[in-house]
Amino acid sequence: MPTITTKDGTEIFYKDWGSGQPIVFSHGWPLSADDWDNQMLFFLHRGYRVIAHDRRGHGRSTQTADGHDMDHYADDLAALTAHLDLKDAIHVGHSTGGGEVTRYLGRHGESRVSKAALISAVPPLMLKTASNPVGLPKGVFDDLQAQLAANRSQFYRDLPVGPFYGYNRPGAKSSEAVIQNWWRQGMMGGAKAHYDGIVAFSQTDFTEDLKKITVPVLVMHSEDDQIVPYVAAGPLSVKLLKNGTLKTYKDFPHGMPTTQADTVNADLLAFLKS
Repeated sequence: MPTITTKDGTEIFYKDWGSGQPIVFSHGWPLSADDWDNQMLFFLHRGYRVIAHDRRGHGRSTQTADGHDMDHYADDLAALTAHLDLKDAIHVGHSTGGGEVTRYLGRHGESRVSKAALISAVPPLMLKTASNPVGLPKGVFDDLQAQLAANRSQFYRDLPVGPFYGYNRPGAKSSEAVIQNWWRQGMMGGAKAHYDGIVAFSQTDFTEDLKKITVPVLVMHSEDDQIVPYVAAGPLSVKLLKNGTLKTYKDFPHGMPTTQADTVNADLLAFLKS
């Protein structure tokens, strides 16, 4: 399997298909590069080089005990882009991956990057604070950690059944294959990485990172996102970006790259060609 080894000895698994302008995909918690299968095939067949990695502690990458924070995630992504010597790259991040992309751009600059897209992404800040009253209370994330520690397998069965894919909405038709694939990806990763990752995606403030970004950024978010609430995410990120565009969806779920792949792919492609 293709991997790179970071400065602290962590092996990061990645996929690298095709040629042409590179698109680098950063996945959501607690998944893997496999969550981008649809997008990678779609853009590969349209002449792009598509790359996706498993975040440290996730998928096929090393199950480290430490380093499960946005700075390490961004540094790992920077190590991958440098190893592949990517230029004029487009970075696409979903959920936690959107935070990873944002911190990467804020921490490592834009010299290798031409555009970015943040889908159902966690920036600017998920946590409710005095300066972020629209965020979610810390107890919400403490409960996620408690459920993970008590029975990770059951927790990873329940989350995609309900709010992640919006299958709990009236009239929604669930897909057992999608649910099982989510569980499979989650259980491939490490419990410690996933436990710590909840703090990373919920408590990291990306405000200053967003302010530094100058490349065009498409922010895609649904008003019915039950994981990363719209009011605390997409619109606030666009206000902080120098060159951001907000694409709002009415009733798509958090996991819309999977359930609404045709729409998401088409909108992404239009942005890349604009």
